[in-house]
Amino acid sequence: MSNFLASSSLFAVVLTLAAYEVSRLLQKKLKWAILNPILVGAILVGVVLAVARIPNDDYQEGCELINWLLTPATVCLALPLHAQVKLLEKDWRAIAAGIVGGTLTSLVCVWGMSRLFVLEETLYCSMLPKSVTTAMGMAISESGGGIAAVTTAAIILTGIIGGIVGPSLIKLLHLTHPVAQGVAFGTAAHVVGTAKAAEFGETAEAVSSLALVVAGVLTAILFPVFTALP
Repeated sequence: MSNFLASSSLFAVVLTLAAYEVSRLLQKKLKWAILNPILVGAILVGVVLAVARIPNDDYQEGCELINWLLTPATVCLALPLHAQVKLLEKDWRAIAAGIVGGTLTSLVCVWGMSRLFVLEETLYCSMLPKSVTTAMGMAISESGGGIAAVTTAAIILTGIIGGIVGPSLIKLLHLTHPVAQGVAFGTAAHVVGTAKAAEFGETAEAVSSLALVVAGVLTAILFPVFTALP
């Protein structure tokens, strides 16, 4: 039975979607920030794979369709961006400053922590693009010799933490302006952050969409600079 499930692409897709939906409903019912659908969904999938004795490689192969959809899904974030384009033009200086500052902070923190804990260069390169969306982060990481799987894990963990901690930090720092909220979520927590920003309104969602794209491009540009640092 496990061999049949492992060889079925449909099973992998259905399992992924079902785990996410169950996780989403659980968070909606209990309203606990820690019950992030991506985190809980990943745990549920892991439990099912372990019980059914299905190798992770077989599951990943069955999810190729979902992985392929990552890029067009990212492009779709341009829809709320287009709807708020006039507002973005008005506040472009503040948005640019926030994205540049957030991106540099992320890269400098990874560089500092990697030197503090004496990480291998491969792990360092894998961690640098932690705050950009998966499709971009994997490509950036691999260009410097990083490990795509480690990068993916770092990106997902960063997004989850941003989605959980972000709302509390926004209240603590009194970030009431939707532009500031959008820049914070999009730059620090990419797509997961943008999903959370959508809860604060269309403007925050649009700015977050812009921030995650620009932060990804900026990270790609600065990546060679940081990999060359001593």
